[in-house]
Amino acid sequence: MNIGAATSIDSSPSVDLRALFDAAVRAVSAEIAMPRKMPVSRHGRTVVVAVGKAAADMMRVARERAGTPIEGLVVTRHGHLLADQPDWPQIEIIEAGHPYPDASSLAAAERALAIANGLEAGDTLLVLLSGGGSALLAAPAAGVTLEDKQTITRALLQSGATIEEINCVRKHLSRIKGGRLAVAAGAAQVRTWIISDIPGDDPSFVSSGPTVADATSLADAREIVAKYGIAAPPAITLALIDPANETPSTDSLGIAGGETVIVARARDALSAARAHAEALGYQVSDLGDQLQAEARHLGASHAALARRLGKDGRRRMIISGGETTVTVINKVGRGGRNLEYLLGLAIALDGEPGIHALACDTDGIDGTEDAAGAIVTPDTLARATALGLDPATSLAQNNAYNFFAALGDLVVTGPTLTNVNDFRAILVAGPERNSDG
Repeated sequence: MNIGAATSIDSSPSVDLRALFDAAVRAVSAEIAMPRKMPVSRHGRTVVVAVGKAAADMMRVARERAGTPIEGLVVTRHGHLLADQPDWPQIEIIEAGHPYPDASSLAAAERALAIANGLEAGDTLLVLLSGGGSALLAAPAAGVTLEDKQTITRALLQSGATIEEINCVRKHLSRIKGGRLAVAAGAAQVRTWIISDIPGDDPSFVSSGPTVADATSLADAREIVAKYGIAAPPAITLALIDPANETPSTDSLGIAGGETVIVARARDALSAARAHAEALGYQVSDLGDQLQAEARHLGASHAALARRLGKDGRRRMIISGGETTVTVINKVGRGGRNLEYLLGLAIALDGEPGIHALACDTDGIDGTEDAAGAIVTPDTLARATALGLDPATSLAQNNAYNFFAALGDLVVTGPTLTNVNDFRAILVAGPERNSDG
Protein backbone atom coordinates (compact mmCIF):
# COMPACT_ATOMS: atom_id res chain seq x y z
CA MET A 1 0.00 0.00 0.00
CA ASN A 2 1.26 3.46 -0.93
CA ILE A 3 0.51 5.28 2.28
CA GLY A 4 -0.73 8.81 1.69
CA ALA A 5 -1.50 8.25 -2.00
CA ALA A 6 -5.22 7.47 -1.61
CA THR A 7 -7.80 9.98 -0.45
CA SER A 8 -10.50 9.13 2.04
CA ILE A 9 -13.24 10.13 -0.39
CA ASP A 10 -12.07 7.40 -2.79
CA SER A 11 -11.52 4.64 -0.25
CA SER A 12 -13.61 2.67 2.20
CA PRO A 13 -13.53 3.08 5.99
CA SER A 14 -11.72 -0.25 6.34
CA VAL A 15 -9.06 0.87 3.86
CA ASP A 16 -8.57 4.12 5.76
CA LEU A 17 -8.26 2.27 9.07
CA ARG A 18 -5.74 -0.19 7.70
CA ALA A 19 -3.73 2.67 6.17
CA LEU A 20 -3.52 4.31 9.58
CA PHE A 21 -2.26 1.09 11.14
CA ASP A 22 0.36 0.67 8.40
CA ALA A 23 1.53 4.26 8.91
CA ALA A 24 1.76 3.71 12.66
CA VAL A 25 3.82 0.54 12.31
CA ARG A 26 6.15 2.07 9.73
CA ALA A 27 6.90 5.01 12.06
CA VAL A 28 8.24 2.69 14.77
CA SER A 29 10.19 0.32 12.53
CA ALA A 30 13.90 -0.15 13.16
CA GLU A 31 14.66 1.44 9.79
CA ILE A 32 12.97 4.70 10.78
CA ALA A 33 13.60 4.73 14.53
CA MET A 34 17.20 3.65 15.05
CA PRO A 35 19.98 6.27 15.11
CA ARG A 36 22.04 6.67 11.96
CA LYS A 37 25.33 6.40 13.85
CA MET A 38 26.34 3.27 15.74
CA PRO A 39 28.39 3.49 18.99
CA VAL A 40 31.40 1.47 17.84
CA SER A 41 34.20 1.00 20.38
CA ARG A 42 37.50 2.60 19.43
CA HIS A 43 39.67 0.62 21.79
CA GLY A 44 38.01 -2.77 22.11
CA ARG A 45 35.29 -5.08 20.85
CA THR A 46 31.80 -3.97 19.93
CA VAL A 47 29.24 -6.67 20.69
CA VAL A 48 25.55 -6.28 19.87
CA VAL A 49 22.87 -8.29 21.66
CA ALA A 50 19.40 -7.82 20.16
CA VAL A 51 16.46 -9.20 22.13
CA GLY A 52 12.72 -9.05 21.49
CA LYS A 53 10.19 -9.22 18.70
CA ALA A 54 12.04 -6.51 16.76
CA ALA A 55 15.48 -8.07 17.35
CA ALA A 56 16.16 -9.37 13.84
CA ASP A 57 15.32 -6.10 12.12
CA MET A 58 17.17 -4.05 14.72
CA MET A 59 20.26 -6.19 14.15
CA ARG A 60 19.89 -5.80 10.38
CA VAL A 61 19.88 -2.02 10.71
CA ALA A 62 22.77 -2.09 13.20
CA ARG A 63 24.92 -4.12 10.81
CA GLU A 64 24.13 -1.81 7.90
CA ARG A 65 24.97 1.33 9.88
CA ALA A 66 27.99 0.11 11.85
CA GLY A 67 30.49 0.73 9.08
CA THR A 68 32.55 -2.15 10.40
CA PRO A 69 31.86 -5.85 11.09
CA ILE A 70 30.13 -6.49 14.39
CA GLU A 71 29.57 -9.61 16.46
CA GLY A 72 26.72 -10.57 18.66
CA LEU A 73 23.46 -12.37 19.33
CA VAL A 74 19.86 -12.16 18.14
CA VAL A 75 17.12 -13.59 20.37
CA THR A 76 13.60 -13.37 19.01
CA ARG A 77 10.26 -15.13 19.05
CA HIS A 78 9.79 -18.18 16.86
CA GLY A 79 8.75 -16.92 13.42
CA HIS A 80 10.00 -13.35 13.93
CA LEU A 81 13.15 -13.47 11.83
CA LEU A 82 13.46 -11.52 8.58
CA ALA A 83 11.45 -12.91 5.67
CA ASP A 84 14.71 -13.60 3.82
CA GLN A 85 16.88 -14.07 6.90
CA PRO A 86 20.54 -14.32 5.82
CA ASP A 87 23.37 -16.00 7.66
CA TRP A 88 25.26 -13.19 9.37
CA PRO A 89 28.94 -13.81 10.09
CA GLN A 90 29.69 -13.65 13.82
CA ILE A 91 26.00 -13.21 14.70
CA GLU A 92 24.33 -16.09 16.55
CA ILE A 93 20.55 -16.40 16.19
CA ILE A 94 18.23 -18.06 18.69
CA GLU A 95 14.45 -18.33 18.33
CA ALA A 96 12.71 -18.87 21.64
CA GLY A 97 9.27 -19.15 23.25
CA HIS A 98 6.75 -16.36 23.75
CA PRO A 99 4.64 -15.52 25.72
CA TYR A 100 5.86 -18.48 27.77
CA PRO A 101 9.58 -19.24 28.04
CA ASP A 102 10.88 -22.53 26.68
CA ALA A 103 14.17 -24.43 26.66
CA SER A 104 15.52 -22.10 23.97
CA SER A 105 14.78 -19.16 26.29
CA LEU A 106 17.09 -20.75 28.86
CA ALA A 107 19.81 -21.25 26.28
CA ALA A 108 19.44 -17.67 25.03
CA ALA A 109 19.76 -16.18 28.50
CA GLU A 110 22.86 -18.23 29.32
CA ARG A 111 24.41 -17.20 25.99
CA ALA A 112 23.71 -13.51 26.64
CA LEU A 113 25.19 -13.75 30.14
CA ALA A 114 28.28 -15.54 28.78
CA ILE A 115 28.78 -12.79 26.20
CA ALA A 116 28.52 -10.08 28.86
CA ASN A 117 30.85 -11.93 31.23
CA GLY A 118 33.45 -12.14 28.46
CA LEU A 119 33.71 -8.38 28.00
CA GLU A 120 36.51 -6.19 29.33
CA ALA A 121 37.15 -2.52 29.99
CA GLY A 122 37.24 -0.74 26.63
CA ASP A 123 34.64 -3.04 25.09
CA THR A 124 31.13 -1.88 24.21
CA LEU A 125 27.96 -3.90 24.70
CA LEU A 126 25.08 -2.49 22.67
CA VAL A 127 21.75 -4.01 23.69
CA LEU A 128 18.91 -3.57 21.18
CA LEU A 129 15.80 -4.21 23.21
CA SER A 130 12.15 -4.58 22.25
CA GLY A 131 9.04 -6.11 23.78
CA GLY A 132 8.91 -9.85 24.32
CA GLY A 133 12.31 -10.28 25.89
CA SER A 134 10.93 -11.22 29.30
CA ALA A 135 9.94 -14.64 27.94
CA LEU A 136 12.74 -14.91 25.38
CA LEU A 137 15.50 -14.57 28.00
CA ALA A 138 14.84 -16.90 30.92
CA ALA A 139 17.48 -17.49 33.57
CA PRO A 140 15.50 -18.72 36.59
CA ALA A 141 16.69 -17.78 40.06
CA ALA A 142 18.23 -20.52 42.18
CA GLY A 143 15.72 -23.25 43.00
CA VAL A 144 13.25 -22.14 40.32
CA THR A 145 12.67 -24.40 37.30
CA LEU A 146 11.56 -23.58 33.78
CA GLU A 147 8.23 -25.20 34.59
CA ASP A 148 7.86 -22.92 37.62
CA LYS A 149 8.51 -19.87 35.43
CA GLN A 150 6.00 -21.06 32.84
CA THR A 151 3.37 -21.61 35.52
CA ILE A 152 3.75 -18.20 37.16
CA THR A 153 3.91 -16.45 33.78
CA ARG A 154 0.70 -18.10 32.62
CA ALA A 155 -1.06 -17.23 35.89
CA LEU A 156 0.04 -13.59 35.70
CA LEU A 157 -0.95 -13.18 32.06
CA GLN A 158 -4.39 -14.62 32.71
CA SER A 159 -4.99 -12.65 35.92
CA GLY A 160 -5.57 -9.20 34.47
CA ALA A 161 -2.29 -7.86 35.90
CA THR A 162 -0.62 -4.96 34.08
CA ILE A 163 2.61 -5.52 32.18
CA GLU A 164 4.49 -3.50 34.81
CA GLU A 165 3.17 -5.79 37.54
CA ILE A 166 3.97 -8.92 35.55
CA ASN A 167 7.50 -7.77 34.85
CA CYS A 168 8.08 -6.76 38.46
CA VAL A 169 7.51 -10.39 39.47
CA ARG A 170 9.62 -11.69 36.61
CA LYS A 171 12.58 -9.50 37.60
CA HIS A 172 12.70 -11.04 41.04
CA LEU A 173 12.74 -14.60 39.71
CA SER A 174 15.65 -14.09 37.33
CA ARG A 175 19.43 -14.01 37.02
CA ILE A 176 19.38 -11.73 33.95
CA LYS A 177 16.48 -9.28 34.33
CA GLY A 178 16.33 -6.11 36.41
CA GLY A 179 19.81 -4.88 35.45
CA ARG A 180 21.65 -8.15 35.97
CA LEU A 181 22.92 -8.38 32.38
CA ALA A 182 24.61 -5.00 32.86
CA VAL A 183 26.19 -6.26 36.08
CA ALA A 184 27.56 -9.24 34.15
CA ALA A 185 29.20 -6.86 31.65
CA GLY A 186 31.46 -5.50 34.41
CA ALA A 187 33.64 -2.60 33.31
CA ALA A 188 32.53 -2.70 29.68
CA GLN A 189 30.51 0.23 28.37
CA VAL A 190 26.82 -0.71 28.12
CA ARG A 191 24.41 1.10 25.85
CA THR A 192 20.76 0.18 25.44
CA TRP A 193 18.50 1.24 22.58
CA ILE A 194 14.84 0.45 23.11
CA ILE A 195 11.68 0.13 21.06
CA SER A 196 9.24 0.52 23.94
CA ASP A 197 6.05 -1.50 24.36
CA ILE A 198 5.41 -0.22 27.89
CA PRO A 199 2.75 2.43 28.61
CA GLY A 200 4.69 5.42 29.95
CA ASP A 201 7.94 4.11 28.42
CA ASP A 202 9.75 3.28 31.65
CA PRO A 203 12.81 1.49 30.21
CA SER A 204 13.19 -0.67 33.30
CA PHE A 205 10.03 -2.58 32.35
CA VAL A 206 10.72 -3.18 28.64
CA SER A 207 11.61 -6.87 28.46
CA SER A 208 12.04 -6.62 32.25
CA GLY A 209 15.04 -4.29 31.89
CA PRO A 210 18.07 -6.62 31.67
CA THR A 211 20.43 -3.62 31.53
CA VAL A 212 18.37 -1.03 33.41
CA ALA A 213 18.24 -0.37 37.15
CA ASP A 214 15.05 -1.57 38.84
CA ALA A 215 13.07 0.49 41.36
CA THR A 216 10.77 -2.34 42.46
CA SER A 217 11.37 -4.80 45.28
CA LEU A 218 10.73 -8.35 46.38
CA ALA A 219 7.98 -6.98 48.62
CA ASP A 220 6.32 -5.41 45.57
CA ALA A 221 6.47 -8.72 43.75
CA ARG A 222 4.90 -10.58 46.67
CA GLU A 223 2.12 -8.00 46.89
CA ILE A 224 1.30 -8.46 43.21
CA VAL A 225 1.04 -12.22 43.53
CA ALA A 226 -1.24 -11.79 46.52
CA LYS A 227 -3.30 -9.04 44.86
CA TYR A 228 -4.40 -11.35 42.05
CA GLY A 229 -4.87 -14.40 44.24
CA ILE A 230 -2.25 -16.40 42.37
CA ALA A 231 -1.42 -19.82 43.77
CA ALA A 232 2.31 -19.77 43.02
CA PRO A 233 4.44 -22.94 42.93
CA PRO A 234 6.33 -23.46 46.22
CA ALA A 235 9.67 -22.64 44.60
CA ILE A 236 8.30 -19.28 43.45
CA THR A 237 7.03 -18.46 46.92
CA LEU A 238 10.44 -19.25 48.41
CA ALA A 239 12.29 -17.27 45.74
CA LEU A 240 10.20 -14.18 46.44
CA ILE A 241 11.29 -14.11 50.08
CA ASP A 242 14.98 -14.80 49.38
CA PRO A 243 17.05 -11.59 49.75
CA ALA A 244 19.45 -12.95 47.13
CA ASN A 245 16.76 -12.30 44.52
CA GLU A 246 16.48 -8.58 45.22
CA THR A 247 17.37 -6.69 42.06
CA PRO A 248 20.75 -4.90 41.98
CA SER A 249 20.97 -1.33 43.18
CA THR A 250 21.76 1.42 40.69
CA ASP A 251 25.25 1.81 42.14
CA SER A 252 26.04 -1.86 41.65
CA LEU A 253 25.31 -2.00 37.92
CA GLY A 254 28.86 -1.03 37.11
CA ILE A 255 28.04 0.58 33.77
CA ALA A 256 30.98 2.63 32.50
CA GLY A 257 29.39 5.58 30.67
CA GLY A 258 26.25 3.57 30.07
CA GLU A 259 23.22 5.11 28.41
CA THR A 260 19.64 4.07 27.78
CA VAL A 261 17.73 5.58 24.87
CA ILE A 262 14.11 5.01 23.83
CA VAL A 263 14.30 5.10 20.02
CA ALA A 264 10.61 4.37 19.32
CA ARG A 265 7.45 4.44 21.38
CA ALA A 266 3.68 4.30 21.05
CA ARG A 267 3.53 8.10 20.86
CA ASP A 268 5.52 7.98 17.60
CA ALA A 269 3.03 5.51 16.12
CA LEU A 270 0.03 7.61 17.15
CA SER A 271 1.62 10.79 15.80
CA ALA A 272 2.15 9.15 12.42
CA ALA A 273 -1.43 7.83 12.40
CA ARG A 274 -2.77 11.24 13.33
CA ALA A 275 -0.88 12.94 10.52
CA HIS A 276 -2.19 10.39 8.04
CA ALA A 277 -5.78 10.72 9.27
CA GLU A 278 -5.65 14.51 9.07
CA ALA A 279 -4.28 14.27 5.53
CA LEU A 280 -7.35 12.20 4.69
CA GLY A 281 -9.59 14.91 6.06
CA TYR A 282 -10.54 13.50 9.46
CA GLN A 283 -10.81 15.51 12.65
CA VAL A 284 -8.68 13.51 15.07
CA SER A 285 -9.27 12.85 18.76
CA ASP A 286 -6.08 11.44 20.29
CA LEU A 287 -6.82 9.68 23.59
CA GLY A 288 -3.16 9.05 24.35
CA ASP A 289 -0.73 6.16 24.30
CA GLN A 290 -0.96 5.00 27.92
CA LEU A 291 -4.45 3.53 28.18
CA GLN A 292 -4.60 0.53 30.51
CA ALA A 293 -7.90 -1.10 31.42
CA GLU A 294 -9.78 -4.36 31.01
CA ALA A 295 -10.05 -4.65 27.22
CA ARG A 296 -13.80 -5.21 26.95
CA HIS A 297 -14.57 -2.35 29.33
CA LEU A 298 -12.37 0.07 27.41
CA GLY A 299 -14.11 -1.00 24.20
CA ALA A 300 -17.52 -0.22 25.69
CA SER A 301 -16.26 3.15 26.94
CA HIS A 302 -14.90 4.05 23.51
CA ALA A 303 -18.19 3.04 21.91
CA ALA A 304 -19.99 5.59 24.07
CA LEU A 305 -17.45 8.25 23.10
CA ALA A 306 -17.83 7.47 19.39
CA ARG A 307 -21.62 7.75 19.66
CA ARG A 308 -21.31 11.18 21.29
CA LEU A 309 -18.81 12.49 18.76
CA GLY A 310 -20.86 11.16 15.87
CA LYS A 311 -23.82 13.42 16.65
CA ASP A 312 -22.39 16.46 14.87
CA GLY A 313 -21.96 14.66 11.54
CA ARG A 314 -18.24 15.45 11.20
CA ARG A 315 -15.79 12.92 9.85
CA ARG A 316 -13.75 11.93 12.86
CA MET A 317 -11.00 9.51 13.82
CA ILE A 318 -10.44 8.48 17.44
CA ILE A 319 -7.00 7.00 18.04
CA SER A 320 -5.35 5.52 21.13
CA GLY A 321 -2.54 3.26 22.28
CA GLY A 322 -1.32 1.50 25.39
CA GLU A 323 -1.83 -2.04 26.66
CA THR A 324 -5.17 -3.32 27.84
CA THR A 325 -5.58 -6.38 30.04
CA VAL A 326 -7.73 -9.49 29.83
CA THR A 327 -8.96 -11.54 32.74
CA VAL A 328 -9.17 -15.06 31.35
CA ILE A 329 -12.13 -17.14 32.54
CA ASN A 330 -12.11 -19.79 29.82
CA LYS A 331 -8.61 -21.29 29.79
CA VAL A 332 -9.17 -22.84 26.34
CA GLY A 333 -10.72 -19.72 24.80
CA ARG A 334 -9.11 -18.07 21.79
CA GLY A 335 -8.79 -14.34 21.91
CA GLY A 336 -6.43 -11.46 22.52
CA ARG A 337 -6.47 -7.98 24.04
CA ASN A 338 -7.40 -6.16 20.85
CA LEU A 339 -10.02 -8.70 19.83
CA GLU A 340 -11.73 -8.51 23.23
CA TYR A 341 -11.62 -4.70 23.03
CA LEU A 342 -13.31 -4.82 19.62
CA LEU A 343 -15.98 -7.29 20.67
CA GLY A 344 -16.78 -5.18 23.73
CA LEU A 345 -16.97 -2.13 21.47
CA ALA A 346 -19.18 -3.85 18.86
CA ILE A 347 -21.65 -5.02 21.50
CA ALA A 348 -21.87 -1.52 22.98
CA LEU A 349 -22.29 0.10 19.55
CA ASP A 350 -25.13 -2.32 18.73
CA GLY A 351 -24.96 -1.63 15.01
CA GLU A 352 -24.65 2.16 15.26
CA PRO A 353 -24.45 3.45 11.65
CA GLY A 354 -21.31 5.09 10.36
CA ILE A 355 -18.87 3.79 12.99
CA HIS A 356 -16.01 1.46 12.06
CA ALA A 357 -13.03 0.46 14.18
CA LEU A 358 -9.69 -1.32 14.04
CA ALA A 359 -7.60 -2.57 16.94
CA CYS A 360 -4.33 -4.38 16.35
CA ASP A 361 -1.14 -5.24 18.19
CA THR A 362 1.72 -3.43 16.45
CA ASP A 363 3.85 -6.60 16.57
CA GLY A 364 1.34 -8.34 14.29
CA ILE A 365 0.32 -10.94 16.88
CA ASP A 366 -2.59 -10.31 19.25
CA GLY A 367 -2.01 -12.58 22.23
CA THR A 368 -1.01 -16.04 21.04
CA GLU A 369 -3.03 -16.12 17.81
CA ASP A 370 -1.99 -15.49 14.20
CA ALA A 371 -3.90 -12.22 13.74
CA ALA A 372 -2.83 -8.70 14.64
CA GLY A 373 -6.42 -7.82 15.49
CA ALA A 374 -9.63 -7.19 13.57
CA ILE A 375 -12.05 -4.64 12.14
CA VAL A 376 -15.56 -3.82 13.36
CA THR A 377 -18.20 -2.47 10.96
CA PRO A 378 -21.76 -1.27 11.56
CA ASP A 379 -23.11 -4.67 10.45
CA THR A 380 -20.77 -6.79 12.59
CA LEU A 381 -23.51 -7.92 14.97
CA ALA A 382 -26.05 -8.49 12.18
CA ARG A 383 -23.65 -10.70 10.27
CA ALA A 384 -22.79 -12.58 13.45
CA THR A 385 -26.46 -13.24 14.15
CA ALA A 386 -26.93 -14.55 10.60
CA LEU A 387 -24.13 -17.05 11.28
CA GLY A 388 -25.64 -18.13 14.60
CA LEU A 389 -22.95 -16.42 16.68
CA ASP A 390 -23.77 -14.92 20.07
CA PRO A 391 -21.43 -11.94 20.68
CA ALA A 392 -22.05 -11.82 24.44
CA THR A 393 -21.32 -15.53 24.83
CA SER A 394 -18.16 -15.24 22.70
CA LEU A 395 -16.92 -12.42 24.92
CA ALA A 396 -17.82 -14.16 28.17
CA GLN A 397 -15.93 -17.27 27.03
CA ASN A 398 -12.85 -15.36 25.84
CA ASN A 399 -13.53 -16.50 22.27
CA ALA A 400 -13.21 -13.21 20.40
CA TYR A 401 -10.76 -14.74 17.91
CA ASN A 402 -13.25 -17.38 16.80
CA PHE A 403 -15.96 -14.70 16.53
CA PHE A 404 -14.02 -12.44 14.18
CA ALA A 405 -12.53 -15.35 12.25
CA ALA A 406 -16.02 -16.60 11.44
CA LEU A 407 -16.91 -13.13 10.10
CA GLY A 408 -13.74 -12.93 8.01
CA ASP A 409 -12.79 -9.68 9.75
CA LEU A 410 -9.42 -10.60 11.24
CA VAL A 411 -6.43 -8.42 10.29
CA VAL A 412 -3.55 -10.77 9.48
CA THR A 413 -0.19 -9.10 8.86
CA GLY A 414 2.32 -11.64 10.11
CA PRO A 415 5.11 -10.41 12.39
CA THR A 416 5.80 -6.71 11.79
CA LEU A 417 9.27 -6.87 13.42
CA THR A 418 8.49 -3.99 15.75
CA ASN A 419 6.37 -3.63 18.89
CA VAL A 420 4.88 -0.58 20.63
CA ASN A 421 1.79 -2.47 21.80
CA ASP A 422 -1.85 -1.81 20.99
CA PHE A 423 -3.05 0.52 18.24
CA ARG A 424 -6.73 1.45 18.11
CA ALA A 425 -8.63 3.64 15.68
CA ILE A 426 -12.37 4.37 15.51
CA LEU A 427 -13.70 6.01 12.36
CA VAL A 428 -16.88 8.05 12.73
CA ALA A 429 -18.07 8.71 9.19
CA GLY A 430 -19.66 11.93 8.07
CA PRO A 431 -23.05 11.96 6.41
CA GLU A 432 -21.63 11.24 2.96
CA ARG A 433 -19.96 7.99 4.05
CA ASN A 434 -21.56 5.52 6.40
CA SER A 435 -20.76 2.16 4.87
CA ASP A 436 -17.86 0.07 3.63
CA GLY A 437 -18.36 0.06 -0.05
